[in-house]
Amino acid sequence: MQTIYSDLQQLGGKTELPDSPETAMLERVQNPQADIDYCVRFTAPEFTSLCPMTGQPDFAHLVIDYVPGDWLVESKSLKLFLGSFRNHGAFHEDCTISIARRLADELSPRWLRIGGYWYPRGGIPIDVFWQTGAIPEGVWIPDQGVPPYRGRG
Repeated sequence: MQTIYSDLQQLGGKTELPDSPETAMLERVQNPQADIDYCVRFTAPEFTSLCPMTGQPDFAHLVIDYVPGDWLVESKSLKLFLGSFRNHGAFHEDCTISIARRLADELSPRWLRIGGYWYPRGGIPIDVFWQTGAIPEGVWIPDQGVPPYRGRG
C-alpha cells in the first residue's frame, strides 16, 4: 500500500553518515496538516564542523524553526545531513546559512529561521541568525531559549 512515507529511502534501516553536506540527501514527506500554520522546531545542541583553516573542531547549538507548507523534512535525513558537517571545513557563518538555504530550497516552507549559537574559538563566540521573512500571522514562535554566552560568570 502506497503512503506519503513510501518513497523514504533512509528511514527504517542502517544508513551511513554522508561524506559531505553536498552528498547528503534531505528527504521530505507531504505535510498532512498543510491547511494550517504551525511551527516545527529542531534543536541540535551538539552540532560539529571543522575550522577550514586549522582543521580543529567547532561546536554549535543549532535551533531550526519552520512553518511548513506542503512538505515536512524527515528527521533522520536531517540528522544525517547535520552530521555530514562533522568533517566539513567551513566558517560558522557559512555552515549556518548553508543549512538554512538547503532546508528552504528543499521544503519551500512558509517561513524558516535558524539560530547558530557557536561556542567560543579564540575567546569569541559567534552567533549566526537568518530567516526567510516575516513570521506568518497567528503562528506562535517561541523564543529559541539559548542564552547569550556568558563564559564563567
